[in-house]
Amino acid sequence: MNSDLFHPYEKLVRIRVLGRDVEVPEKNSLLRCFQFLSMETISYGDFCWNGDCANCQVWCSYAGEKVADDKPVLACRTEVREGMVVTRLSGFIKLEGINSENSGSMAAKE
Repeated sequence: MNSDLFHPYEKLVRIRVLGRDVEVPEKNSLLRCFQFLSMETISYGDFCWNGDCANCQVWCSYAGEKVADDKPVLACRTEVREGMVVTRLSGFIKLEGINSENSGSMAAKE
């Protein structure tokens, strides 16, 4: 894994993506964390990495919040937090082993 892609981190934090618990590097944007999980599909995906395209939009909530409280955010501008729950992904986000078999869907997978 190319550590130059990621902001320095000391530990991995646990988040839930489409019903699946994963560990990703703290102190990084959610889009970088998706890249950590699925290097090839995110690296070669259609993302601007600065928020202009909105292709990285996801819906998420935080520990203690209800799914009904999900908020749309841009993964490139949102820092990952322990306990984050991502319930929907833009159709542009394809994560190997998580939604790659159903990559065009924006529906919640929980």
